[in-house]
Amino acid sequence: MRKQRPYLIPFLIIGIVLVADQVLKIWIKTHFYIGEERSLIGNWCLLHFIENEGMAFGMSLGGKVGKLLLTLFRLVASGAIMWFMIHLIKQGSRRLLIYSIALIFVGALGNLVDSCFYGLIFNASYYNVATLFPPEGGYAPLFFGKVVDMFYFPLIDTTWPQWMPFVGGTPFRFFNAIFNIADASITIGITLLIIDQLFFTKKETKNGDEDPKNAQDETTATPAEA
Repeated sequence: MRKQRPYLIPFLIIGIVLVADQVLKIWIKTHFYIGEERSLIGNWCLLHFIENEGMAFGMSLGGKVGKLLLTLFRLVASGAIMWFMIHLIKQGSRRLLIYSIALIFVGALGNLVDSCFYGLIFNASYYNVATLFPPEGGYAPLFFGKVVDMFYFPLIDTTWPQWMPFVGGTPFRFFNAIFNIADASITIGITLLIIDQLFFTKKETKNGDEDPKNAQDETTATPAEA
């Protein structure tokens, strides 16, 4: 019988997503300047380079103290998520649950790498592309790097009709967030986690319920009947 390797697929997921995330970020950082935009498919699927303080989909927490607290929080949270994933593997939990946690973990880890180290190994990307390991040093100390985002999908780019109250004549753009592979990994992981909890947990609970009448009959059965 083939030996089971319960850690193989979760850590394979982590390795593949982390490498893809970092390779793309490094390529963007060394080939784009801040605000540069290139089309992948038409006007709705773009690469648009921005940097943020470390929260998902371009959100930020202002100030140096906020940035440091955010990075430290994500460091602790990533460790906790890793511990939880290993605990699930040891418990023999459902694969979908384990894979969802692995995706959430690697997404947090991918952005954490930016926050911890990108300020040390890159110079700034304003008006020119950055250099990896510049002679003059990086643009920020440890824990103060910025997260690289690049995927931009403005699926709807239009203007509200003039007759609409309050918003008439103003621009409207659907899905204005700019994100990276790590953000997408977290989103997919959370989606799979919700699916697991809504459908598979309920199914296991239902299958595990005992008929109270049958349970009572079993406890009152005589040794001969047993």
